[in-house]
Amino acid sequence: MRLAFFGDVVGRAGRLAAKKHLPRLRSDLGLDCVVINAENAAGGFGITRATADELYEAGADVLTLGNHSFDNPQGISVIENEQRLLRPCNYPPNTVTGRGAGLYDIGGYQVLVVNVLGRVFMDALDDPFQAVERELSAAPLGTIADAVIVDVHAEATSEKQAMGHFCDGRASLVVGTHQHVPTADTRIFVSGTAFQTDAGMCGDYNSVIGMDKEEPLSRFTTRMRSARFTPAAGEGTLCGVFVETDNKTGLAVRAEPIRVGGGLAQTVPEV
Repeated sequence: MRLAFFGDVVGRAGRLAAKKHLPRLRSDLGLDCVVINAENAAGGFGITRATADELYEAGADVLTLGNHSFDNPQGISVIENEQRLLRPCNYPPNTVTGRGAGLYDIGGYQVLVVNVLGRVFMDALDDPFQAVERELSAAPLGTIADAVIVDVHAEATSEKQAMGHFCDGRASLVVGTHQHVPTADTRIFVSGTAFQTDAGMCGDYNSVIGMDKEEPLSRFTTRMRSARFTPAAGEGTLCGVFVETDNKTGLAVRAEPIRVGGGLAQTVPEV
């Protein structure tokens, strides 16, 4: 299989980058499955029906979220009713709507997608490792699932890397989101799981992690809040990771970064 995961879509710039570049990438790379983190898709905070549909139409098979999952009230019904939209799986039982993992039939392949929220330097939910163990055990790679993708939405690089090693040999790809900056450590662990500490964002990089520069600069330099954060509106870069798996085991045989459009250095795998 050929899989692609794209990092946090931030506002209109990120959605436009997906609409502009993803259809061609899906065709050129022969992608069987595309997962996108969309927790900042609607004005930088949360998701709506319309913004989710934009990303599905661009070529996403599954959307994941994160710590801003429920920031937009319009998104709650989407999370509750949309099977292809995941919020973190480690919310405490019976306290939140939606689902944290799903086994999807995509082009004849069974793909398990798991979304989990880290606890270091973030509002702590239940144990992310125990939650991921539960989902991996329910649909093991190579027997029930043809591929497994785990989105670790976390602040600490150490926690993301620990989750990667925890899943090594049991997931096709473990990839971090939330930090909005693509890391240069795309690799395959010793037991066959592809990993990247952070996929980066899909948005305007002439910004402060996707937000218009003025308000973040003001807060850093004056310690005062003068306005709300708004997404930067320049040309967006689509950032993510490409993985090719062994069809028998579901483990990764190739992993490379993707960066297309906007101001970052471009890189697209050759196939």
